[in-house]
Order: sequence, then structure tokens, then C-alpha cells
Amino acid sequence: MRFLLFLVLLASPVLGAVPDALAEALKHFRADPPPGWSYTMTSTGQGRSMVERCEAAKPEFGRWSLVEKEGRAPTPDEIQEYGEMRTRRSRGGTAPKLIDQFDLATLETAADTAERTTFRCRLKPGDAGDTVAPFLRATLVLHKPSQTIESIELGSTGEFSPSLVVKIAEMTTRLTYSQPTPGQPGLPQQVFTRVRGRAFYFKSLDAEMTVAFSGYVWAGKKPAK
Repeated sequence: MRFLLFLVLLASPVLGAVPDALAEALKHFRADPPPGWSYTMTSTGQGRSMVERCEAAKPEFGRWSLVEKEGRAPTPDEIQEYGEMRTRRSRGGTAPKLIDQFDLATLETAADTAERTTFRCRLKPGDAGDTVAPFLRATLVLHKPSQTIESIELGSTGEFSPSLVVKIAEMTTRLTYSQPTPGQPGLPQQVFTRVRGRAFYFKSLDAEMTVAFSGYVWAGKKPAK
């Protein structure tokens, strides 16, 4: 999934270097749940819904199960199709890390309080075919007491066309994370994505999706960090 989002903020002067607290937070940040944690993932959007469960203690190709689809128990065919899809996804390679796309040379401080600092920067393309990143900005909220990333927003700064036949009015993705507690790191809580646009001047690309994470249980052999 590509994470996309819109946020308008007032800019302050570009920083000469990445602040130590932000550098430390990014060093330990990961967009997805870390290894060793079991969790439930609920996806809703466009009138569809799906509930999945990841059991971290199980072998790699057997960790995921389809719990619910469209508000009901899945059929045997749907369970088989889901298993095949998950197997293909596991063999599909590693996606680019989100933080690798942050152009930290363009980092700005947008807001600063006793508890949080909000930063903004440009995005670098994730690969050679990424025509969307140049039109986006990343907004990161640093929780100072825990030195962790509390939220990330990736969003368009205005209308743009990533290709000749597509015009995007808005792209928005918001990732939120819990604050760490004893025995539990900061964990993903929700990913919200919204797109507003058209293709070939008549086909609507409007869509929204929410992915919520819940039911975290540590399943590793060593104590959670």
C-alpha cells in the first residue's frame, strides 16, 4: 500500500541538521508492527470490510488468517483465496522503507510545544517509476517525552497529474502510533487514506480506506523492548 496524505502547515526556516531527538526517533521507527507482536487488522472502505489476524508465533506462511469478510464469517473458498494471496505477498520482496523517502535536507519546523514538535519535509521517489512523491509533503509529529514518532502524514500540496490521463485533486494518508509503555513499544494504531481525482476526465478515482490495528499480544521468546 502506498501511504498518501494532505496537510497544509505554515513553514519555518529549513533546519541545517536533523535534531538529535528526531534522528533517534527515526532510527527506531518502523511503519508496520514490529516482529514478535500478534495483532488484528481491520480494513474498511468503499462499502467493503475485512478482518485479519496475524499470529507472530506461527511459521511465516501460516501467520495470517481471514477472520471476517464483509461483516460475516468467510467461506471456504474465500479462506483458500486469502491464503494464496498472502503467500504471493510474502514472496513479493521488500517494499521501500517509508523513512528512506523523507528528504531530510528540506526539513522544516512547523510547530513546537512542550510535548510535541511538528516537522515537515519533501519526499523522494520510492523507485524509478514513482511519479507521485514530488507532489507530496511529509509531516511528522515527534512526541518529546518518549522520543517517538506519534504520527506521519503524507499529502499533496495541490492538484497535480502523475500521468497524462490522471488528475488528482487530493491525496491524503495519516499514520498514527501509540506512545510506548513499559513492556510495549509504540505500535501502529491506524492508517487512513483518501484520494480525490479523475482518470480520462470522466472516471472517478475517489476512495477512502481505514486500516485499524488492535489486539496486540507479545508472542516473542524474549521480553518485549
